[in-house]
Amino acid sequence: CLWTLAAILKETLKDALVARAGVLKKLLAPLDAVLEGFYNAILLHHFDSHHYSSPYSEATNNLISFIDLLEALLASRIEPELPLRCQRILFLKVSYVLNIISSSIPYVIKKKFILLLKRCVLYKSREDVKSGSLFLQTPSLCEDMLALSNAVLQVVNLTWLNQIALSGKSSYFGSSETAPGHDSQGGSDQTVLRALSLVVLKALEFKIHNSATEAEIK
Repeated sequence: CLWTLAAILKETLKDALVARAGVLKKLLAPLDAVLEGFYNAILLHHFDSHHYSSPYSEATNNLISFIDLLEALLASRIEPELPLRCQRILFLKVSYVLNIISSSIPYVIKKKFILLLKRCVLYKSREDVKSGSLFLQTPSLCEDMLALSNAVLQVVNLTWLNQIALSGKSSYFGSSETAPGHDSQGGSDQTVLRALSLVVLKALEFKIHNSATEAEIK
């Protein structure tokens, strides 16, 4: 079901802009509360359980399908008026995602969530792109980005970054494990390292730009 909905969203987004706006609302509005319920139920799960010990388990595959759906929902924020709750939930309840990233879940899941966070901090509405402004002008997106920035900076100010292991394993066909008889090349996953750095920097930039007092900025 998750995969089908994500696929329909992605196909709809390929259509002409005028036609797709109304279609997306018709598709998502009846599912708004359901999708928020999914988000709460799926991401509040206990991810340190044995069901997620393998990157090839059914539970892991289901979670990857849900991440794909979240990506599609982010991309579906194309209308200028207030988006649906399911299109905002990733920003408003990003703490769930931050907790998963620092858990002992398989690395493939962590990486997908970190890259999804990067998409969030780089996201701009059509109106903001057209205006050419360096800063967001759409009120609902500003509100959402501020919520995300606050949550990110709150955990970074604690020990969140120290809890994230950056996989140093070399990639091989069909596996990220080191082939027998070969030593791992070591080192960090530079893609993830860059993405995490960008998420923190963008959150800091947005918070500073939207802070009312000098004390808050400090």
